[in-house]
Amino acid sequence: MTQLLERYRLQRLSYYEWRNQATWLQMLVIAGGLACLMGLLSQVKVFLPWTPVPIVASQIGIILAAVLLGNRWAGMSMMIYVLAGIAGIPWFAGASGGLAALTSPTSGYLLGYIISAMFMGHLFDNQIKARKALPLTGAILFAQLVLVYVPGLIYLYLWLDVAGGQNVTLINLLYMGFIPFVVGDVIKSLIGAVAAKAILPMEK
Repeated sequence: MTQLLERYRLQRLSYYEWRNQATWLQMLVIAGGLACLMGLLSQVKVFLPWTPVPIVASQIGIILAAVLLGNRWAGMSMMIYVLAGIAGIPWFAGASGGLAALTSPTSGYLLGYIISAMFMGHLFDNQIKARKALPLTGAILFAQLVLVYVPGLIYLYLWLDVAGGQNVTLINLLYMGFIPFVVGDVIKSLIGAVAAKAILPMEK
C-alpha cells in the first residue's frame, strides 16, 4: 500500500515536471482538448422557465483546466473555448455558437470562465499551501461563485435592463442569474475540489 501511494505521488509530480518543460504546441493541444471538454460539459444543461440562464456542468471543466494547465494555459484554454464558439463551433449551452453568442444573456459568464481559470491556475501553480484541502476548496468556491458570477450578472443586467428595456431590481437579477444556481455550483465545486486535490502534487 505504501508503495502504491508513493508511486501515485511520483506520477502526479512527474506530470507537472513534464508540463513545465512541455513545448507550446504540446500545451496548445492539451488546452484545445480541455476546451472540447468544456463544449461537452456545456451540453449538460437544464433550462429554467424564469431565466435565460441555464444550469450547466461547465464548472468542472474550468477547474480541470486550472489544475492541469496552470498559470498561463488555463486561461488560454477557456479563451479557445469562447473564441471557437463565437467563430461558429456549436458547443455553448444548447449547442449554440456563432456571433450571436456576443449578444446572448450569458456572454458575461463566458468572460467569467476565463477570469476564473486564470485565477485558479495562477494560485495553484504558485502557492503550494493553496493545494491543501481547505484553501483549495475555498479558492475554487471563490472562483466559481464570485469570479464567474460578477461579470455574468453585470452583463445579464445590461442585457435585461439596457438592451431589453426591463426594469430589473437587484433581487430579480440575483433570482435570475445567481440564486437558483448556488447549491448546484457548490456541489460541482466540491466535486472539482476533490478531483483537484487528487491531481495536484504537494511539491513544486
